[in-house]
Amino acid sequence: MRILILGGTRFLGRHLAEAALAAGHEITLFNRGQSGPGLFPDVEQLRGDRDGDLAALEGRRWAAVIDTSGYVPRIVRASAQLLADKTDHYTFISSISVYRDFAESGIDETYPVATLEDEGVEEVNGETYGALKALCEREVHRAFPGRALIIRPGLIVGPHDPTDQFTYWPHRVAQGGEVLAPNGLDLASQVIDVRDLAEWNVRLIESQVPSRAGFYNATGPTSTLGLGQVLDACKLASGSDATITWVSEDFLTEHDVKYWQDLPAVVPERDSKLGGMPRIDISKAVQAGLTFRPIEQTVQDTLGWHRTRPPTVPLKAGLAREREAGLLTLWRQRKVSTIARG
Repeated sequence: MRILILGGTRFLGRHLAEAALAAGHEITLFNRGQSGPGLFPDVEQLRGDRDGDLAALEGRRWAAVIDTSGYVPRIVRASAQLLADKTDHYTFISSISVYRDFAESGIDETYPVATLEDEGVEEVNGETYGALKALCEREVHRAFPGRALIIRPGLIVGPHDPTDQFTYWPHRVAQGGEVLAPNGLDLASQVIDVRDLAEWNVRLIESQVPSRAGFYNATGPTSTLGLGQVLDACKLASGSDATITWVSEDFLTEHDVKYWQDLPAVVPERDSKLGGMPRIDISKAVQAGLTFRPIEQTVQDTLGWHRTRPPTVPLKAGLAREREAGLLTLWRQRKVSTIARG
């Protein structure tokens, strides 16, 4: 099968390309050539810019297209309309961030999506990202009615993750010592290994079954994943002697510790707007064949990849060691003070 990937050299796109090649497909990558220029030397690579330069896609045909790099509706509309008569199927990689909020547990694909008062906004930031993705989904469905697959991943993790949202934990635990962690070992977390997501996406395209079109939440695993389980896997992967100190949500709030940035991959349990984020309903995707490798394997492979990176490059997420040490000192002082008062 001939597959066009819009992107294909960063994180998910890279793993999609690898999964498609491993399955014996012929792929073409369309991008600007700025990320990972040395990757896939034997693969056809078309150069262009989604924002106004799609000429390289003219006069060609593919069995399927996977769009990994669409964030602005106008730009997605241009590629979807151009490719509508050049391919049978269009996969758009969206996000669970499209949902209006996460005030409920068990959100499925029918839950309302976020909206923008001004749909012409194109600045992508924390306030607009989800709603813009929802508008991108709409553009794809308009161009490919009944032929579009919309995948809404949760936090994508694994080797080559440029965000470090998950990588922080295997890295930090491997360093050993006292590790600050939020709330308790049962704090819920949902992640999807990038390779599981990529391989499943390729299998869906291969099936070419019309009923596979539509929306799919794609995170995991099927059973509740506790942060304690993740950290245990981190210790096992690195042979670390780290000790985990569980710090209360009240203390973290008091000291302006930000979930997702300072303490990545987790959200506070009492957050009325985000509480349902780690409890998304993924039953539809599982029924469609989404499978999950053990979290221990994801941790081990993420740590192995991370160790190949230059040690001088700072992580993009997580607490700096100095700040973590200061917080742990304050936490111990608070506990001593509480005992003394008692």
